[in-house]
Amino acid sequence: MDISDIKTFLAAPMAEVSALMDESLKSDIALLDATNRSLLSQGGKMLRPVLSLLAAGACGGIKADSIRFAAASELIHNSTLLHDDVVDGASQRRGRPTVMSILNGPASVLVGDYWLVKAIRCILDAERYSERVIRLFSKTLSDLAEGELLQLQKASNADTTREDYIHIIYSKTASLFEAAILAGAVSADAPEEWTAALEGYARNLGLAFQIKDDIFDYAGGEGLGKPMGIDLLEQKITLPLLCALDSVSVEEASTIRSLVGQISDMPDLAVRVRGFVMEHDGVASAVKEMEKYIQEAVFCLEELPETEEKSYLAKIARFVGERTF
Repeated sequence: MDISDIKTFLAAPMAEVSALMDESLKSDIALLDATNRSLLSQGGKMLRPVLSLLAAGACGGIKADSIRFAAASELIHNSTLLHDDVVDGASQRRGRPTVMSILNGPASVLVGDYWLVKAIRCILDAERYSERVIRLFSKTLSDLAEGELLQLQKASNADTTREDYIHIIYSKTASLFEAAILAGAVSADAPEEWTAALEGYARNLGLAFQIKDDIFDYAGGEGLGKPMGIDLLEQKITLPLLCALDSVSVEEASTIRSLVGQISDMPDLAVRVRGFVMEHDGVASAVKEMEKYIQEAVFCLEELPETEEKSYLAKIARFVGERTF
C-alpha cells in the first residue's frame, strides 16, 4: 500500500489541513516566514493528520473541527522535530539541512515554539471540544519530554529494560498518534466504545511504528534521512538489541551492556555490538514483536462500523510493518 492512495481518498480535507497550516504560519517577520515556507515545502508523510481525519470519518464524518485538530497534530509533530534536532545536534532531517544547521539551535527552538503556539490556536478556534483536545495534546507534550529524558538517563547507564523501552517509545511516538486519532474521533462525536477502540489502535500502531524505525537502525531502509547505526552510537538500547540480550546468559548480556556504555568514548565498539545483534537474530525477533502490535492494532478496529475509513486504518497498520522508509 502507498500512503498516497489514502491521501487521494482524503484529497479535499487534506487540502483544507494544508491551507490551514499555511495560513496559521504566516508571519510579518521575514526570516520566520521564509523558514516556515521552506519547512512547509519540504512536507512529509503527514501521517498524523491522515490518521486523525480517518478516525473522524470512521466515527461519523469529517467536520470543520476535524480539520483544525488534524492540522494541530502536524504542527505539533513538526514543532517537536525542530526541538529534537537541537537535542540531537542533527544537521540533516529527511535528507535536507535542519533549521539548526542553517541558522542555529536557539532559532530552531524558537521556530518550534512558534509552530506549537499555532497548533494551540487551531485547537482553541474549534467550535467544540477545544478543552478536551487541549488536554489530549498537553498530555502528549508531557509524555514527549519525559520520554526523551528517560532515554537520556538510560543511555548514560546502558541499563534500559523492556519496560523502560516500551515506556520510552510510547512517550516519544505512540502518545502523539493517540492524541491525533482521539482528537479526530472527538470531533466526530464518537461514542466512548469507539473512542476506546481507537485509543487501543493508536497505541499499538505507534509502538509498532517506532519499533520499525529502531529496526531500520540495524537493518537499514530507503531514504531514512539519518545514517544507519546512529541510535547505537548514541548508546540507545532498542528492541533488536534487547531481543538479542534475551537470548544469551546474564553474564554475556552484562558484557554487551558494558560495551554499549563505552561507545561514546570508543565508537568502534558499536560495530561489535551490532554484530552481536545480527548473530543472535535480534532484528528478526524484533520484527516478530512488531507484528504482534500490528495485529493488535487491527483487532482493536473490530469495534468500529464497517467503513472505507476503517479499512484504510487497518491498511496503514499493515503498511507500518512493510514500509522501507
